[in-house]
Amino acid sequence: MTHTEPFDTMRNNNDSLSSPLQKGFDYLTYPFREFIRDQKTSNALLVLATFMAIFIANSPWSDIYHTVSNNVSGFYLNGWTFEMTNQLWVNDGLMTLFFYVIGLEIKRELLAGELKSFRFTLPILAAAIGGMLLPALIYYGINAGTIAEHGWGIPMATDTAFAVGVLALLGKRIPIVVTTFLTALAIFDDLGAVVVIAVFYVDHLHMDYLYQAAAIFTIMMAMNRIGVRHPLPYLVGGILLWFAIHASGVHSTIAGILGAMTVPAKPKHEAEWFIEKVRHLVKKFEYLEKESQDDQHILSKDNEHEVIEDIERVAETATTPLQRWEHAVRRPIALFILPVFALTNAGIPVNFDMLPSTINSSEFWGIFLGLVVGKTLGITSFTWLALRLGLGELPRCVTMRHVIGIGLLGGMGFTMSIFIAGIGFIDHLDALINTKTAILTASMFAGFSGFLWLWYVSYSEQKNAELNNINNCLDDKKTHT
Repeated sequence: MTHTEPFDTMRNNNDSLSSPLQKGFDYLTYPFREFIRDQKTSNALLVLATFMAIFIANSPWSDIYHTVSNNVSGFYLNGWTFEMTNQLWVNDGLMTLFFYVIGLEIKRELLAGELKSFRFTLPILAAAIGGMLLPALIYYGINAGTIAEHGWGIPMATDTAFAVGVLALLGKRIPIVVTTFLTALAIFDDLGAVVVIAVFYVDHLHMDYLYQAAAIFTIMMAMNRIGVRHPLPYLVGGILLWFAIHASGVHSTIAGILGAMTVPAKPKHEAEWFIEKVRHLVKKFEYLEKESQDDQHILSKDNEHEVIEDIERVAETATTPLQRWEHAVRRPIALFILPVFALTNAGIPVNFDMLPSTINSSEFWGIFLGLVVGKTLGITSFTWLALRLGLGELPRCVTMRHVIGIGLLGGMGFTMSIFIAGIGFIDHLDALINTKTAILTASMFAGFSGFLWLWYVSYSEQKNAELNNINNCLDDKKTHT
């Protein structure tokens, strides 16, 4: 983006009806709008919320922080009461929307993205399996036989937002397809974490509610098959699905994944129909504009407004609900829900007298070594093994040295790791503090190491007479295969 782009944007978008004041307002608000759209903004808010939580938890306001988190709230309806703590409303309620977006991403990638091509998918799948298996084994090997052994799922996760954010800091030094590899890896990673939560982090099951959830899910899938495209039935179905799954004993955020699987991924009409329909409506609009009087106010041109509304409806039927709904919820989740989750869950009280025991705890080293060492070795070794066995190939411009860097960044567990820790150690406060401390420490160490490694890789490749090839990789938009 050049520094003249705001002027170009306004010059192209503002017609003779725009006042100088409106143009000035557009110019002043342009940087703010771009700031909201920028991926780095959501990452910065997540980091800020994390440090705010740690600061408040270790300040004179710590009692207020914990009181607000543990305060019970809910609603009463016709003799039926539903209550949870505010922290659970965030973790079980708001985070369901986060899992909903993950589900939409998984479905989109499986149908039309990186995960559709087995040639590139198999090494990524192998990397994801290694990146989940080895950290879990390292953690369990250190904590077997202790009360902390239940936390083996914590170091299996990767925080996509933070990991991709570190790659963004490297800019054009890294081929764009490296980001694609990491994102696809994180999708498999998230899917594995969801399965782990659903299968291994459930205390007891109520089968009658599970049957109800299955019936609701079947109805939502049937709505997809018969062509229902309006969001309201899916919203109502999703809410009912959430309550049924929550009551069944399975973690309620799984409703987000299941709800996303029911979202239609096909448009109501194909491109040819859209082109023909829009062409007809544009001609109709031109005719009405020519027939209208020059001094007629825009508010009185009802027929023209109807045509514009028809164009909006036609455009909506030519896109998929999956695309529209993912676009609608992604930014609020990144800018609001994830920072609120961090603010609610990252408040770790730091007791310097207890810090040596925290660092020496088996939970701390199980998570730290699992995320930093297990992720790196698991992702790298399983990718190498897949390639040696002839199971697919790496995308163009991605080398094994890049994969090592991806493995290091995979050690940034944060959001999902804290989430699993909150489930696994809900009744063990000391172990929960130790695990959260380890997650934050390991995530920062892994992110910094991954950045330095990939920076070194890009520097050495350019220095070793591969400059032209690397530049082609960096500039080639088709590398996003």
